[in-house]
Amino acid sequence: MSKISSEALKKAIADMLAGRKARKFTETVELQIGLRDYDPEKDKRFNGSIRLPNIPAPNRKIGLIGTAIHCDQAKKVDVGCIDVDGAKKFNKDKKLIKKWAKPFDVLLASESLMKQIPKLMGNTLNKIGKFPVAIGENEKVEEKLKEIKSTVRFQLKKVLCMGTAVGVATMTEEELRQNINMSINFLVSLLKKGWQNIKTLHIKTTMGKPVRIYG
Repeated sequence: MSKISSEALKKAIADMLAGRKARKFTETVELQIGLRDYDPEKDKRFNGSIRLPNIPAPNRKIGLIGTAIHCDQAKKVDVGCIDVDGAKKFNKDKKLIKKWAKPFDVLLASESLMKQIPKLMGNTLNKIGKFPVAIGENEKVEEKLKEIKSTVRFQLKKVLCMGTAVGVATMTEEELRQNINMSINFLVSLLKKGWQNIKTLHIKTTMGKPVRIYG
């Protein structure tokens, strides 16, 4: 049960998008969350992902460590990729691995290669928060790409504030409303006390001011 009415959310989205200046890039729409009654040191840290109906992160850059088949598929959809031989060339050099991984927001790896990655690349990808997401041998890179770009993640770390991309400013107001509503309801389902744990919710475009929708 949402505590934000559909009409209130529609108005907040309209307010957020009103008077936006033309930009040379597509602005992201972010949901900003403030939590309360949570102790990150003691309470279990939640971590959950949900696929949204409208792609919230079309510009998310994705890289692949793949088999020959997956690398061929990746090249066709303009995804940067390396195979096992390419990974071996890093020779576990942390600087080289970081330099390769840095441009990507998310890394994928063919499922059959997942166990080899620590041997090939050490723990560098883990340390920089870029350990790959597995892609099944029968999964197509293009389909996995859509899934990754459509998925948002909520993860409690050491602070009670978090933000996640839930759309882009070029979406229709209804598409944004669907994504924001689904994201909030999923977040609430992860919290130990549900809505009681939410202090504030705001939405904002990359260059715009936050608009309060709850709290």
